[in-house]
Amino acid sequence: MDDLADRTGIASEFYDPTGARYGFPTFPYHYAPEHLATRRQLRAAGLRPDGQDPVAQILWRHRAQRRIAYLYRRDLAKPKWTATPAQLAAVAKALKARRTCRHCGMTQPYYIPRSTDACLTCEPAGGMR
Repeated sequence: MDDLADRTGIASEFYDPTGARYGFPTFPYHYAPEHLATRRQLRAAGLRPDGQDPVAQILWRHRAQRRIAYLYRRDLAKPKWTATPAQLAAVAKALKARRTCRHCGMTQPYYIPRSTDACLTCEPAGGMR
């Protein structure tokens, strides 16, 4: 990016690796250093920021709005937490409750609409009145 500005005179609006302009190291979309990652990139790699503060940011424009994504150091990231068997059982129980009709007590292969709390057999219109 520095070479581009030197050769062509074109400077990217969002390229500020020293933080002089934005007060925080800033990179344009797709130009962040390899050792930094967004939360989404960390999550895709099975990692989490582990409480570290962002060290840089990515700025870009989308539909006339300025968008921002914070960057974290990959070397300080920790593995994501895994759910305990008790947590997994609680989630399974909650999801089954959302599929169980309160009128007939049958467990359906779909989630019961909260507007009617009835399966499509008990409420054939599906809440449409």
